[in-house]
Order: sequence, then C-alpha cells, then structure tokens
Amino acid sequence: MSGSRPTIRLDKWLWHARFFKTRTLASQAVAAGRVRVNSARVTKPATGVGIDDTLTFSQGQKVRVIRVLGLSQRRGPATEAALLYDDLSPQPAGAEDPGPGAADTPDQGAGAARSDVPPTPRFEGKGRPSKRDRRVLDLSRRKLLE
Repeated sequence: MSGSRPTIRLDKWLWHARFFKTRTLASQAVAAGRVRVNSARVTKPATGVGIDDTLTFSQGQKVRVIRVLGLSQRRGPATEAALLYDDLSPQPAGAEDPGPGAADTPDQGAGAARSDVPPTPRFEGKGRPSKRDRRVLDLSRRKLLE
C-alpha cells in the first residue's frame, strides 16, 4: 500500500468541517444519496474522502461545491474547520457583493441583504397590527416567497 493516500469517513469529515451540526445528520444526508464525491453519488457514510476530492451536496436551497484541502482528527472551532475546505459553490443569480457600508443605509435591516427573506414590516409607532393588517402582510409575504 505504498500509493495509498490518507482518507477519513465522509460523514466524519462533513461533521468536522461543520457543514452538519451532528454526525448523525451528516450520515443521514449521505445515506439518502444527497452527497456526491467527485461527481459520483455516494450512499455509504463510511466512504473514504481524501485531499483534493470534490464534494457536492445541498444545504437548504443552496448547492454546495466543496474541495477538500485537509483532514482533521477532531471537530475543532469554526476557524480550524474553514481551513479544511475551499468553497467552489456558484453564486446565486443576481447576487452581487454589496460594497462596504451598504448595510449602513437606514432602509436596510440585518436581513435586507438576503433575497430569500421577506422584509420586516414597519409600523411607525402604530403599535400592534390589526387582524386585517396582518392578513395584508401575510399575503404580501407569500407573494414575495413565491
């Protein structure tokens, strides 16, 4: 075995790199066939992953394309986990990097930069919205999410 390269279980690596909160969730994602290693669908969590492998999987509505840069023996802090991979994920259509200070404008809140989150309603000192107002808000939110 002189030509063998070091590998680690796929579910462990996904957990160490902090893509999944628990190793069980990582195992379930792999077993369900939602993870690809070097463009090949994988269904066994014990599949070996090594340096320079490319992983493709979905997280929520995003498709993640990850190149493995390192292997870890433990699940360390997020700063160490970020050194284990290179994110090659495509940017969503229309997503541009806002310049510095773009979130400082008064019209944008903390969630305004994300396109998948509807804007928060503003009630300028009117207090709690009435039932009719809530219905109108719910309809407008549904239209934004569709």
